Amino acid sequence: MPQLTGFPPAADDVTRRAFFSRSAGNLGSLALAWLLGQQASANEVKVERAKSIVCLFQHGGPSQMDLFDGKPALQKYDGQPYPAGELEIHFDKQKGNVLGSPYRFRPHGECGMQLCELLPHTAGIVDDITLVRSMMTESVDHESALRLIHSGRFLAGMPAWGSWVVYALGSENANLPAYVVLADPGGLPVDGERNWSSGWLPAIYQGTPFRSGNSPVLNLESPPGTVAKARQNQLAFLERINRRHLQRHPENTELAARITNFETAARMQTAVPEALDISQETEATRRMYGIDQPATAEYGKRCLLARRLIERGVRFVQLFLSGQPWDTHSRNAESLKGLCNRTDQPSAALVQDLKQRGLLDETIVLWTGEFGRLPVSQGKDGRDHNRHAFSLWLAGGGFKSGHIHGATDDFSYKAVHDVVSVHDLHATLLHTLGIDHRRLAVPYDGRDTSLTDSEVTGAKVIDALLA
Repeated sequence: MPQLTGFPPAADDVTRRAFFSRSAGNLGSLALAWLLGQQASANEVKVERAKSIVCLFQHGGPSQMDLFDGKPALQKYDGQPYPAGELEIHFDKQKGNVLGSPYRFRPHGECGMQLCELLPHTAGIVDDITLVRSMMTESVDHESALRLIHSGRFLAGMPAWGSWVVYALGSENANLPAYVVLADPGGLPVDGERNWSSGWLPAIYQGTPFRSGNSPVLNLESPPGTVAKARQNQLAFLERINRRHLQRHPENTELAARITNFETAARMQTAVPEALDISQETEATRRMYGIDQPATAEYGKRCLLARRLIERGVRFVQLFLSGQPWDTHSRNAESLKGLCNRTDQPSAALVQDLKQRGLLDETIVLWTGEFGRLPVSQGKDGRDHNRHAFSLWLAGGGFKSGHIHGATDDFSYKAVHDVVSVHDLHATLLHTLGIDHRRLAVPYDGRDTSLTDSEVTGAKVIDALLA
């Protein structure tokens, strides 16, 4: 079994071979945090704030200065050459002058948080969220920036942070996957399944995509006309064959994951349809998520499903958009309006719904993209990539309510105050779940490897974000 560094070995510690041989069938519901708790000494008990996460991921890089970080200087210098020094330009030949925001900002809530007029529903929950205006990352290329925010590394093949969370904490419901991806019916996001891959961690820790429509999980239902008893006998026979094969190849994590998935699938045949049946919800709840409106119906349904999965013990739920719609290289203002019309109401409704059900304190909601945009135009009316500043918001799970963290320069080009790196974000999220990011490490490629790799990245928990 892979060991997490920093913990003394238990007396009954088992080898990787013996572990997979004896325990493969129960890996899906393994509570690794409990095992670690048995190894930790009494004076190392952690306080757990949150139990689960919903990540509303916005592929493409939302424009922070047009949504969350309004800057009067952009309006003052609109159409003029950028006056504040050199800019790192991704598409240099298309560089233009300063591009002012076409939308108004005004304060909301008791906290007075300034938001763009395109976000009226998010404005209604500002007293429940932490807005981080000082995020920064290390790449302006979509694929590498996506890998960085999802796995902590530029290179493909590393475990996604959802996989790390599930590896550490397991699931609270053996009848459902611990890590669920609510996919966009329009197609995969940029970088596809790498966004939720378990990398070199056992395959059981990867995200399980749930699709829209009548068959949310492929191959879950029995073939038409199959007699229940006959199917039960078939599966029992298959299990005996698989376990015999696994004993010969205990190092094969894909095989172990496949056996676990078969077992989970049998339980999911009942649990999944019930969890995804929004007809059980009241009309008022469906309206709150915008399911009655064409613009918000699809995204609203997925946000509502996220809440239903969380209250049934799923550990990590992630929503994606097809392609990279927030990548506004042209028609920035028009694109933002359409995207906010689609996502603003459902995103805010998720926070409101979790709160009114008493689930927000133990659930983190994260709204983020992979990077931000530049203060100058690209071409006529677009914005180029920017790694030096972007904004995101968090709610619940021990994060401060009605709090604004950090600041950028006068043009929202660069985070300059209380800067938060992607690695700091990962460290802080793990901390809210009761996990020390420095100790969640697995031997890989000759060294102890973790999500944050803190000795290299300098990752740290940002205590100022926490209540």
